[in-house]
Amino acid sequence: QVMLVESGGGLVQAGGSLRLVCAAAGNLPCISAMSWYRQAPGKERELVATINDGGSLTYAKSMTGRVAVSREKNRMYLQMNILKPEDTAAYFCKADPKVEDMTCLHRETWGKGTQVTVSS
Repeated sequence: QVMLVESGGGLVQAGGSLRLVCAAAGNLPCISAMSWYRQAPGKERELVATINDGGSLTYAKSMTGRVAVSREKNRMYLQMNILKPEDTAAYFCKADPKVEDMTCLHRETWGKGTQVTVSS
């Protein structure tokens, strides 16, 4: 079983920065890729960034150049810079399972989210 907890959200002015943290606990060897998603009120959930266990990175086109994802032991980080009001959303952490390991529960895990609000 894997558990995820996000933190680091808050209120920031446009142009400011925030660093989000996703802390993972449980059966950590069962985690392969980890991702950040966000969802604004009235809008669908969208992918922000992904980092796999080999270090490969993927970013949403709308945030490329303003965001950086990294991974260190049991934590995944999302550094966000030059924030805009349209970045306001709840940000969620997701962990994908290692399908090659038969001892792992083969289902994705989500955190509860952390709120980011950017004022203009």
